[in-house]
Amino acid sequence: MPRMPADQAARSVNNLPGLDYRAEAARLGPPVTPIIDAHSHINGEKAVRVYLEARRLYGVTLTYTQTRIDQADAIREAMGGTARFVAVPRWQDKDLGRSHTHGYLDDLAVWRERFGARMAKFWTAPRIREIAREHLGDVNALNLDSEWRVRQMQRATDLGMMIMAHIADPDTRFATRYADSATFLAKKDHYLAVERLADRFTQPWLVAHMGGWPENLPFLDGLLTRHPNLHLDTSATKWMVRELSKHPREEMLAFLEKHRGRIFFGSDIVTTDDHLREKSEAEMRTPAARYLALASSEAAAFDLYASRYWALRTMFETAHDGDSPIADEDLRMTDPARYNEWSSPRLRGFALPEGLLRVLYREACEDVLEKWWAS
Repeated sequence: MPRMPADQAARSVNNLPGLDYRAEAARLGPPVTPIIDAHSHINGEKAVRVYLEARRLYGVTLTYTQTRIDQADAIREAMGGTARFVAVPRWQDKDLGRSHTHGYLDDLAVWRERFGARMAKFWTAPRIREIAREHLGDVNALNLDSEWRVRQMQRATDLGMMIMAHIADPDTRFATRYADSATFLAKKDHYLAVERLADRFTQPWLVAHMGGWPENLPFLDGLLTRHPNLHLDTSATKWMVRELSKHPREEMLAFLEKHRGRIFFGSDIVTTDDHLREKSEAEMRTPAARYLALASSEAAAFDLYASRYWALRTMFETAHDGDSPIADEDLRMTDPARYNEWSSPRLRGFALPEGLLRVLYREACEDVLEKWWAS
């Protein structure tokens, strides 16, 4: 079983080999074109400053962010015109039943009118079924094609918004956490609603995290072929590194070429001021502990944010073939006898051609997202 060497004990799950991510950014050099990050979650008046340094070093100049509505003013002040806000529900509220129904329906107009949001996010990962059962008494109440979601999509459409959807989670979760298909459904079942709704709401869609199925490029190929208004992003860095690296380069290259202009660069970086401080024992016993534990200082937060850009750029631009510097808990989840909390997957670079990198990093977003925001 892999174990972290004693001399690495002070190093983090975001930097297993102890890389200097500032020096690594200089080694990579500027990207072929300034990068647009189509998928992030930027929060925290202090954390955003740390994020902005990582962003600058790795050549990212514009960020689409799913910021908490109560922090959007502060994030806009810090990022100015380099932030594009994506509407999201109030996950911080105790009454999630209301925040995902009436609350979000009402907030969509605030997002559009006050913060210029031109995209509305619908998070329908399998865990939403547990939330719906607990807060609304119906496991199906927040499915993508539920009455509330459809009403919200119609409101978003009336407000001139695109639709973003998180459809499914990794295959590793369906083999473990979501093995109860009576509660969580089979993975393929989560796509039935998006196939229907993409034909009903015909504006551009962004289906997050490589459509929720980076493990299955043929399935994604069919999904994109059937629905020309669907687009994908490369966010959820650990997931993308673990699964995309398994595909032969020629298959990955053929997929990106066939759907050129429909795949956006995205990181899924989540920032919070909680990453900049030590946590109490009580906090580390809460459900949020796995996120709180990712960083406890400004230096650790920088490594957390920079590691995502390092991993994605290394995978897309270089011929690197080695362990990812980021520990991946999904490995231990599926094979605890072989992996532990310090284990990481193989990161295999695709060394994409410059023209394709330009499209992935910027031109696709300019042609779809930026044009929509400007319309």
